Amino acid sequence: MQLTINLPEPAFKRLSRLAELTNQPLSELVVQSIAGNLPPAIETAPIESQAELLTLQTLSIEALRQIAQGQIPSIQQKLHVTLLEGNQEGLLTEEQQRELRELSLAADQLMLKKAHACAILRWRGQPIRDLNQLSAD
Repeated sequence: MQLTINLPEPAFKRLSRLAELTNQPLSELVVQSIAGNLPPAIETAPIESQAELLTLQTLSIEALRQIAQGQIPSIQQKLHVTLLEGNQEGLLTEEQQRELRELSLAADQLMLKKAHACAILRWRGQPIRDLNQLSAD
């Protein structure tokens, strides 16, 4: 597919120079730059998370920062660690194994949501270098 765009001269010069320095076609660098700066792909996430992740696109920067800073409550973290240790020793009941699966799934879902929030923030021009930058100004 072909698309013709007008780039600001500084961007064109920067991309042209980079293409020269790296021995790459200018068109490949442009495609790489665009692809690398798109918002995160929702369709690659688990189907049960896609709707929630899609709604992140509509949130304010502040709301995205709050999600990116999200933490599992410390009591759940401690329980998760305890259950993981018990699981390694083979000491968990069936109920505890179910609880461990639920806690692990919740932690995975939170990490996915945080990663998408950070990617959207970056896409919106809010560079993320570390979590300290996520705090409200």
